[in-house]
Amino acid sequence: MKRILVTGATGKVGRTFIERLLSSEMHADFVVRALCHNRKLQPGERLEVVKGSISNLETVISALEGVTHVLHLATCKETPLDIMDVAVKGIFWLLETCRVSPTFQQFILIGGDAAVGHFVYPHALPVTEQQKHSAYPGCYALSKVLEETMLEQYFIQYGLNGCCLRAPWIMEKDDFKYQLSFGDDVFGGPNWRDLVGVPQADEYVRAQTIPVMLDPHGQPVKRNFVHVEDLVSATLLALDHPRARQQTFNICMNEPVDYGEVARYLAETRGLPFVEIPTPYYSTWLDNAKAGLLLGWRPGIDMNKMIELAWTTQRLPDDPRITWYPG
Repeated sequence: MKRILVTGATGKVGRTFIERLLSSEMHADFVVRALCHNRKLQPGERLEVVKGSISNLETVISALEGVTHVLHLATCKETPLDIMDVAVKGIFWLLETCRVSPTFQQFILIGGDAAVGHFVYPHALPVTEQQKHSAYPGCYALSKVLEETMLEQYFIQYGLNGCCLRAPWIMEKDDFKYQLSFGDDVFGGPNWRDLVGVPQADEYVRAQTIPVMLDPHGQPVKRNFVHVEDLVSATLLALDHPRARQQTFNICMNEPVDYGEVARYLAETRGLPFVEIPTPYYSTWLDNAKAGLLLGWRPGIDMNKMIELAWTTQRLPDDPRITWYPG
Protein backbone atom coordinates (compact mmCIF):
# COMPACT_ATOMS: atom_id res chain seq x y z
CA MET A 1 0.00 0.00 0.00
CA LYS A 2 1.26 3.47 -0.93
CA ARG A 3 0.71 6.44 1.36
CA ILE A 4 0.66 10.04 0.08
CA LEU A 5 1.02 13.01 2.41
CA VAL A 6 -0.97 16.02 1.22
CA THR A 7 -0.02 19.36 2.76
CA GLY A 8 -2.54 22.17 2.42
CA ALA A 9 -5.12 19.41 2.26
CA THR A 10 -8.13 21.61 3.08
CA GLY A 11 -7.64 24.03 0.18
CA LYS A 12 -9.40 23.83 -3.19
CA VAL A 13 -6.65 21.76 -4.79
CA GLY A 14 -6.13 19.50 -1.79
CA ARG A 15 -9.80 18.67 -1.37
CA THR A 16 -10.30 18.01 -5.08
CA PHE A 17 -7.16 15.88 -5.32
CA ILE A 18 -8.10 13.75 -2.31
CA GLU A 19 -11.62 13.18 -3.63
CA ARG A 20 -10.36 12.25 -7.11
CA LEU A 21 -7.57 9.99 -5.84
CA LEU A 22 -9.77 8.07 -3.45
CA SER A 23 -12.38 7.48 -6.17
CA SER A 24 -9.84 6.42 -8.80
CA GLU A 25 -9.56 2.69 -9.52
CA MET A 26 -6.06 3.28 -10.89
CA HIS A 27 -4.99 4.60 -7.48
CA ALA A 28 -6.81 2.12 -5.26
CA ASP A 29 -3.48 1.19 -3.69
CA PHE A 30 -3.07 4.69 -2.18
CA VAL A 31 -3.89 5.83 1.33
CA VAL A 32 -4.08 9.62 1.86
CA ARG A 33 -2.60 11.29 4.91
CA ALA A 34 -3.93 14.85 5.08
CA LEU A 35 -1.80 17.33 7.02
CA CYS A 36 -4.14 20.05 8.26
CA HIS A 37 -3.27 23.28 10.05
CA ASN A 38 -6.04 25.85 10.65
CA ARG A 39 -8.86 23.72 9.23
CA LYS A 40 -9.46 20.00 9.41
CA LEU A 41 -10.89 17.21 7.31
CA GLN A 42 -12.83 14.29 8.72
CA PRO A 43 -10.96 10.98 8.61
CA GLY A 44 -12.49 8.18 6.57
CA GLU A 45 -11.71 5.03 4.64
CA ARG A 46 -8.14 5.35 3.29
CA LEU A 47 -8.02 8.91 4.66
CA GLU A 48 -5.82 9.66 7.66
CA VAL A 49 -5.80 13.15 9.19
CA VAL A 50 -2.98 14.71 11.18
CA LYS A 51 -2.86 18.26 12.52
CA GLY A 52 0.08 20.61 12.67
CA SER A 53 2.29 23.02 10.74
CA ILE A 54 5.05 22.08 8.30
CA SER A 55 7.17 24.79 9.92
CA ASN A 56 7.60 22.38 12.86
CA LEU A 57 10.18 19.61 12.31
CA GLU A 58 8.62 17.19 14.80
CA THR A 59 5.26 17.53 13.04
CA VAL A 60 6.85 16.85 9.65
CA ILE A 61 8.79 13.80 10.87
CA SER A 62 5.64 12.33 12.40
CA ALA A 63 3.50 13.12 9.35
CA LEU A 64 6.00 11.50 6.96
CA GLU A 65 6.31 8.23 8.85
CA GLY A 66 5.56 5.42 6.40
CA VAL A 67 4.84 7.89 3.57
CA THR A 68 5.83 7.01 0.01
CA HIS A 69 4.66 10.15 -1.82
CA VAL A 70 4.25 13.84 -0.98
CA LEU A 71 1.96 16.38 -2.64
CA HIS A 72 3.05 19.76 -1.34
CA LEU A 73 0.33 22.41 -1.54
CA ALA A 74 0.66 24.36 1.71
CA THR A 75 1.57 28.01 1.20
CA CYS A 76 1.00 31.55 2.39
CA LYS A 77 0.25 34.66 0.39
CA GLU A 78 1.42 38.17 1.28
CA THR A 79 1.95 37.39 4.96
CA PRO A 80 5.56 38.37 5.79
CA LEU A 81 5.36 37.19 9.40
CA ASP A 82 4.48 33.63 8.38
CA ILE A 83 5.66 32.98 4.86
CA MET A 84 9.31 32.10 5.47
CA ASP A 85 8.42 29.69 8.26
CA VAL A 86 5.74 27.96 6.19
CA ALA A 87 6.98 28.21 2.61
CA VAL A 88 10.75 28.02 3.06
CA LYS A 89 11.37 26.24 6.35
CA GLY A 90 8.37 24.00 5.64
CA ILE A 91 9.60 22.65 2.32
CA PHE A 92 13.12 22.31 3.78
CA TRP A 93 11.88 20.08 6.59
CA LEU A 94 9.80 18.07 4.14
CA LEU A 95 12.68 17.52 1.72
CA GLU A 96 15.20 16.79 4.47
CA THR A 97 12.92 14.19 6.01
CA CYS A 98 12.04 12.65 2.64
CA ARG A 99 15.67 12.19 1.58
CA VAL A 100 16.47 10.00 4.60
CA SER A 101 13.14 8.18 4.71
CA PRO A 102 13.30 4.45 3.90
CA THR A 103 9.80 4.54 2.37
CA PHE A 104 9.93 7.76 0.32
CA GLN A 105 9.44 7.51 -3.47
CA GLN A 106 8.24 10.81 -5.01
CA PHE A 107 7.78 14.50 -4.15
CA ILE A 108 5.30 16.64 -6.14
CA LEU A 109 5.36 20.41 -5.65
CA ILE A 110 2.54 22.58 -6.94
CA GLY A 111 4.42 25.70 -7.95
CA GLY A 112 3.10 28.92 -9.42
CA ASP A 113 3.68 31.31 -12.29
CA ALA A 114 4.52 33.92 -9.65
CA ALA A 115 7.99 32.35 -9.82
CA VAL A 116 8.41 33.61 -13.39
CA GLY A 117 6.82 37.04 -13.00
CA HIS A 118 3.14 36.29 -13.67
CA PHE A 119 1.75 39.29 -15.61
CA VAL A 120 3.89 41.85 -13.79
CA TYR A 121 6.78 41.66 -16.29
CA PRO A 122 6.50 41.70 -20.09
CA HIS A 123 7.26 38.46 -21.93
CA ALA A 124 7.72 38.82 -25.66
CA LEU A 125 7.69 35.04 -26.21
CA PRO A 126 5.72 32.12 -24.74
CA VAL A 127 6.93 31.30 -21.24
CA THR A 128 8.42 27.81 -21.14
CA GLU A 129 9.84 25.88 -18.20
CA GLN A 130 13.28 27.26 -19.10
CA GLN A 131 12.22 30.82 -18.21
CA LYS A 132 14.55 32.36 -15.64
CA HIS A 133 13.07 32.78 -12.16
CA SER A 134 11.85 36.36 -11.76
CA ALA A 135 9.83 37.12 -8.64
CA TYR A 136 7.74 40.28 -8.71
CA PRO A 137 7.74 42.56 -5.62
CA GLY A 138 6.34 40.97 -2.47
CA CYS A 139 7.07 37.92 -0.35
CA TYR A 140 4.71 35.46 -2.02
CA ALA A 141 6.43 35.42 -5.42
CA LEU A 142 9.81 35.21 -3.69
CA SER A 143 8.63 32.18 -1.73
CA LYS A 144 7.57 30.40 -4.93
CA VAL A 145 11.04 30.96 -6.41
CA LEU A 146 12.68 29.63 -3.25
CA GLU A 147 10.43 26.54 -3.18
CA GLU A 148 11.21 25.63 -6.79
CA THR A 149 14.92 26.33 -6.34
CA MET A 150 15.16 24.22 -3.21
CA LEU A 151 13.41 21.28 -4.86
CA GLU A 152 15.73 21.55 -7.88
CA GLN A 153 18.79 21.54 -5.63
CA TYR A 154 17.60 18.37 -3.90
CA PHE A 155 17.41 16.77 -7.35
CA ILE A 156 21.05 17.77 -7.90
CA GLN A 157 22.43 17.18 -4.42
CA TYR A 158 20.69 13.94 -3.53
CA GLY A 159 19.09 12.56 -6.71
CA LEU A 160 15.64 13.02 -5.15
CA ASN A 161 12.72 11.87 -7.29
CA GLY A 162 10.16 14.61 -7.72
CA CYS A 163 8.62 17.16 -10.03
CA CYS A 164 7.14 20.65 -10.00
CA LEU A 165 3.76 21.36 -11.56
CA ARG A 166 3.83 25.12 -12.14
CA ALA A 167 0.27 26.45 -12.21
CA PRO A 168 -1.09 29.94 -12.85
CA TRP A 169 -4.19 31.17 -11.03
CA ILE A 170 -6.35 28.18 -10.08
CA MET A 171 -10.10 28.53 -10.62
CA GLU A 172 -13.05 26.51 -9.32
CA LYS A 173 -16.82 26.93 -9.11
CA ASP A 174 -17.72 30.65 -9.44
CA ASP A 175 -14.20 32.00 -8.84
CA PHE A 176 -13.84 33.53 -12.30
CA LYS A 177 -17.14 35.43 -12.05
CA TYR A 178 -15.99 37.11 -8.84
CA GLN A 179 -12.56 37.84 -10.29
CA LEU A 180 -14.49 40.21 -12.60
CA SER A 181 -16.50 41.88 -9.84
CA PHE A 182 -16.34 45.62 -9.15
CA GLY A 183 -17.72 44.92 -5.66
CA ASP A 184 -16.12 44.23 -2.32
CA ASP A 185 -16.61 40.54 -3.13
CA VAL A 186 -13.88 40.65 -5.81
CA PHE A 187 -11.75 37.50 -5.85
CA GLY A 188 -8.04 38.23 -6.06
CA GLY A 189 -6.47 41.04 -8.01
CA PRO A 190 -6.52 43.54 -9.35
CA ASN A 191 -9.09 45.19 -7.13
CA TRP A 192 -11.16 46.95 -9.76
CA ARG A 193 -12.72 49.29 -7.18
CA ASP A 194 -9.31 50.73 -6.42
CA LEU A 195 -8.69 51.40 -10.10
CA VAL A 196 -11.96 53.23 -10.87
CA GLY A 197 -12.99 54.64 -7.46
CA VAL A 198 -15.85 53.58 -5.22
CA PRO A 199 -18.72 55.66 -6.75
CA GLN A 200 -17.97 54.47 -10.27
CA ALA A 201 -17.43 50.92 -9.09
CA ASP A 202 -20.85 50.91 -7.42
CA GLU A 203 -22.41 51.97 -10.74
CA TYR A 204 -20.63 49.15 -12.50
CA VAL A 205 -21.88 46.68 -9.89
CA ARG A 206 -25.48 47.77 -10.52
CA ALA A 207 -25.04 47.40 -14.28
CA GLN A 208 -23.15 44.07 -13.94
CA THR A 209 -20.34 45.62 -15.99
CA ILE A 210 -17.37 43.43 -16.92
CA PRO A 211 -13.84 44.93 -16.64
CA VAL A 212 -11.47 44.56 -19.57
CA MET A 213 -7.90 44.74 -18.30
CA LEU A 214 -5.67 46.74 -20.65
CA ASP A 215 -1.88 46.61 -20.78
CA PRO A 216 0.31 49.76 -20.89
CA HIS A 217 -0.15 49.83 -24.69
CA GLY A 218 -3.94 49.82 -24.45
CA GLN A 219 -4.38 46.20 -25.54
CA PRO A 220 -6.52 43.65 -23.66
CA VAL A 221 -4.37 41.55 -21.32
CA LYS A 222 -3.99 37.82 -21.90
CA ARG A 223 -3.71 36.12 -18.51
CA ASN A 224 -3.03 32.51 -17.57
CA PHE A 225 -5.48 30.39 -15.61
CA VAL A 226 -6.11 26.71 -14.93
CA HIS A 227 -9.19 25.01 -13.59
CA VAL A 228 -8.67 22.96 -10.44
CA GLU A 229 -9.97 19.81 -12.15
CA ASP A 230 -7.32 20.12 -14.87
CA LEU A 231 -4.54 20.69 -12.35
CA VAL A 232 -5.63 17.64 -10.37
CA SER A 233 -5.74 15.57 -13.56
CA ALA A 234 -2.12 16.55 -14.25
CA THR A 235 -1.14 15.70 -10.68
CA LEU A 236 -2.68 12.25 -10.91
CA LEU A 237 -0.84 11.65 -14.18
CA ALA A 238 2.47 12.73 -12.62
CA LEU A 239 2.14 10.21 -9.78
CA ASP A 240 4.81 7.56 -10.39
CA HIS A 241 5.21 8.68 -14.00
CA PRO A 242 8.79 7.87 -15.03
CA ARG A 243 8.99 10.87 -17.38
CA ALA A 244 8.02 13.25 -14.56
CA ARG A 245 11.25 12.56 -12.70
CA GLN A 246 13.06 15.80 -11.76
CA GLN A 247 11.01 17.84 -14.24
CA THR A 248 9.07 21.11 -14.12
CA PHE A 249 5.82 21.39 -16.09
CA ASN A 250 3.62 24.37 -16.91
CA ILE A 251 0.06 23.24 -16.13
CA CYS A 252 -2.33 25.73 -17.67
CA MET A 253 -4.90 26.29 -20.41
CA ASN A 254 -3.72 25.86 -24.00
CA GLU A 255 -4.17 29.61 -24.45
CA PRO A 256 -4.30 32.39 -21.87
CA VAL A 257 -7.60 34.10 -21.22
CA ASP A 258 -8.02 37.31 -23.22
CA TYR A 259 -10.03 39.86 -21.21
CA GLY A 260 -11.36 41.36 -24.45
CA GLU A 261 -12.66 37.97 -25.57
CA VAL A 262 -14.22 37.40 -22.14
CA ALA A 263 -16.12 40.68 -22.45
CA ARG A 264 -17.31 39.86 -25.98
CA TYR A 265 -18.44 36.39 -24.92
CA LEU A 266 -20.42 37.70 -21.95
CA ALA A 267 -21.93 40.49 -24.06
CA GLU A 268 -23.07 37.96 -26.66
CA THR A 269 -24.31 35.26 -24.28
CA ARG A 270 -25.68 37.37 -21.40
CA GLY A 271 -25.94 40.93 -22.68
CA LEU A 272 -23.51 42.26 -20.10
CA PRO A 273 -21.80 45.61 -20.67
CA PHE A 274 -18.04 46.03 -20.34
CA VAL A 275 -15.54 48.80 -19.73
CA GLU A 276 -11.84 49.00 -20.53
CA ILE A 277 -9.56 49.54 -17.51
CA PRO A 278 -5.94 50.69 -18.04
CA THR A 279 -3.47 48.78 -15.86
CA PRO A 280 0.32 48.35 -15.58
CA TYR A 281 0.04 44.61 -16.32
CA TYR A 282 1.26 42.66 -19.35
CA SER A 283 0.08 39.68 -21.36
CA THR A 284 1.86 36.36 -20.85
CA TRP A 285 1.45 33.01 -22.56
CA LEU A 286 2.45 29.97 -20.53
CA ASP A 287 3.46 27.12 -22.84
CA ASN A 288 2.10 23.74 -21.68
CA ALA A 289 3.55 21.65 -24.55
CA LYS A 290 6.04 19.85 -22.30
CA ALA A 291 3.28 18.41 -20.10
CA GLY A 292 1.51 17.18 -23.22
CA LEU A 293 4.66 15.59 -24.61
CA LEU A 294 5.99 13.90 -21.47
CA LEU A 295 2.84 13.26 -19.42
CA GLY A 296 0.20 13.04 -22.13
CA TRP A 297 -1.78 15.72 -20.29
CA ARG A 298 -4.29 18.06 -21.96
CA PRO A 299 -6.51 20.63 -20.24
CA GLY A 300 -10.22 20.01 -20.62
CA ILE A 301 -11.55 23.43 -19.60
CA ASP A 302 -11.02 26.42 -21.90
CA MET A 303 -12.11 30.05 -21.51
CA ASN A 304 -15.71 29.54 -22.63
CA LYS A 305 -16.24 26.50 -20.42
CA MET A 306 -14.68 28.26 -17.43
CA ILE A 307 -17.03 31.22 -17.90
CA GLU A 308 -20.06 28.95 -18.17
CA LEU A 309 -19.06 27.03 -15.05
CA ALA A 310 -18.57 30.30 -13.14
CA TRP A 311 -21.90 31.79 -14.18
CA THR A 312 -24.01 28.65 -13.68
CA THR A 313 -22.56 27.45 -10.38
CA GLN A 314 -24.96 27.78 -7.44
CA ARG A 315 -23.18 27.49 -4.11
CA LEU A 316 -24.91 25.51 -1.40
CA PRO A 317 -25.61 27.19 1.98
CA ASP A 318 -22.79 25.19 3.60
CA ASP A 319 -20.32 26.23 0.88
CA PRO A 320 -19.87 29.99 1.31
CA ARG A 321 -17.35 31.98 -0.71
CA ILE A 322 -14.42 32.49 1.66
CA THR A 323 -10.92 33.76 0.91
CA TRP A 324 -8.81 31.88 3.44
CA TYR A 325 -5.69 33.96 3.01
CA PRO A 326 -4.90 37.49 1.85
CA GLY A 327 -3.35 38.20 -1.52
